[in-house]
Amino acid sequence: MERKDQKEIKILIEKEIVKTEQIIVDYKELTKPEGLDSAVGRVSRMDAINNKSVTKAALRQSEDKLKKLKYVFSLIGKPNFGLCVRCGNVIPIGRIVLRPESTHCVNCAR
Repeated sequence: MERKDQKEIKILIEKEIVKTEQIIVDYKELTKPEGLDSAVGRVSRMDAINNKSVTKAALRQSEDKLKKLKYVFSLIGKPNFGLCVRCGNVIPIGRIVLRPESTHCVNCAR
């Protein structure tokens, strides 16, 4: 069995890859180290350190998502792409784009 909407999925995943790559660029910019000579108060510096650690975690998540999206993109066109490995039903497009690592439909993932 083959999905009929693989072209649509390919377009959506390509868009998501581009969007995620831009997010990664933005996060990398936000996590650049600040110079020690910048005139920032102690409290402001602590706040900046805390914000930077949150941004670094978001950067790691985005990089992980990008890897998964690229992997799923490489699977498009294969015979069982987008089909649940347990029941064989179609995995919804939204699930594939948001959770590219999903190999199960929503019912089987429970």
